[in-house]
Amino acid sequence: MTRFGKHRDRSVKSLVAEAVGNALSDANAQQGDVGAAVFSNITQGIMEGQHAIRGQVALRSMGFSEIPIVNVENACAGGATALHQAAMMLRAGLTDVALAIGVEKMHSDDKLKSSAIFDGGWDVHDLDAIAERLTAIGNGLSPPPGTPEGVRSPFMELYASVTRGHMRMFGTTQEHLAAVASKNHRHSTMNPLAQYQQDMSIEEVLNAPMIAWPLTLPMCSPISDGAAAALLCTRAALSRFNDAAPVRLLSTVLTSGSDREWAEFDRHLCRKAAMKAYEEAGIGPSDVSVAEVHDASAFAEIIQVENLGFCEVGQGGWIAARGETALGGRIPVNPSGGLESKGHPISATGLGQIHELVTQLRGRAGPRQVAGARIAVAENGGGHHGVEEAAAVVTVLAA
Repeated sequence: MTRFGKHRDRSVKSLVAEAVGNALSDANAQQGDVGAAVFSNITQGIMEGQHAIRGQVALRSMGFSEIPIVNVENACAGGATALHQAAMMLRAGLTDVALAIGVEKMHSDDKLKSSAIFDGGWDVHDLDAIAERLTAIGNGLSPPPGTPEGVRSPFMELYASVTRGHMRMFGTTQEHLAAVASKNHRHSTMNPLAQYQQDMSIEEVLNAPMIAWPLTLPMCSPISDGAAAALLCTRAALSRFNDAAPVRLLSTVLTSGSDREWAEFDRHLCRKAAMKAYEEAGIGPSDVSVAEVHDASAFAEIIQVENLGFCEVGQGGWIAARGETALGGRIPVNPSGGLESKGHPISATGLGQIHELVTQLRGRAGPRQVAGARIAVAENGGGHHGVEEAAAVVTVLAA
């Protein structure tokens, strides 16, 4: 992967070339070894007017031609969806080596373009009903007196409403959210590829500018530029790549949202994807050494550790406060710094998670290494449908 951050002076093609070049070099592979590619991007149409054939355009500049190149868009779950589709190509026998790529250029001098990126993350024909439904989840819990007004961010305002619903039902606190964010910012100081690498105490997180109560700025992911890529091959093809330090893909499960009620937590699409991924991999939550989850906000990490079965429903904030999800804890989550610190270039995010977990399973994560990491899980979700994500992928890897 590239470093995530602001890359105003770089093009999509440049970012793709760096990530893909690094993936090929890492595997001691050549461009000619790749039999198919899956390319994920959501923003280039808005930002540059490249509404179609994005993968063909970006990869042609590297010399890729003739092979099947499939373009996928699955909101923030695009990167993991590219990985899933590349794996399906291998399982179907269409090729024995496939490349998954995700890339975004989200920063622009035109702020309207950057903000328009998120406008299509839900049903644009039903916006009022969606807002009303999600806002109702947070009813009954108001900000403490004197809480400053937040910065207008419709996406985060709805995230904040769902967060308040969890607080009302389970006793989750703003301090729990700050514990998650503080932990992730601390982890980021050990990741040279993270967009932000600044340690922050719980108090600093709580006293930061308000976005939408209870979410402060350090609890929310930024917009980012960046790319990530992964090379997948069948077991039979592995002998072609000497000294490749392979990691096994045990399972990858792609799901879509349902019309469940908000409190039906056992029907959450990420929970259902996780249980299926565990079953396919022949493991359980207690076997997992390390996880990367889609913390678009600190609350998202809380709900996802619950969905992944690392604790009971409603206890995600409590295990963060006890340090169980920090490096050195029972189940380290987001040792990369997570989206809150590492950054969130939408389509590259899921593959950025895979990059971190592969690094962990190889024992090459340096000061943020999870000791004895053998099984790793990634959860990558995107968009909104009903009261949950529209799409989600859970992936299980093994050393």
